[in-house]
Amino acid sequence: MDERRKSKRIGLESKLVMKRLSDGSGSSEEIAIEVIDVSKTGVGFNCDKPLEIGAVYEGYLTIWTKEVLHAFIEIVRIIKEEDTFSYGGIFIGMPEMDASRIAVYETVHESEE
Repeated sequence: MDERRKSKRIGLESKLVMKRLSDGSGSSEEIAIEVIDVSKTGVGFNCDKPLEIGAVYEGYLTIWTKEVLHAFIEIVRIIKEEDTFSYGGIFIGMPEMDASRIAVYETVHESEE
């Protein structure tokens, strides 16, 4: 499979609580997920709840410095696994300062390898 990512993905032990932006139905359920990898452009994660491709969710990502980044994530990939789903999402409108924090971690992580 060809690599299509614009930024290198790195692993990150963190949790993300997401809620779907209102689509007129007025529902906003909070969902806990397990982050698999993150880059300055997107995030990969596992979740036991079905989410919709193309849907935009609001999230709060806790990074390695214990800072919380507020992000909007559009689901672009879904893979159904045994009892969970694997998702890929891109950040929508993430401030450059927050993207830079992730890029700094990428640099530090690469120098440790």
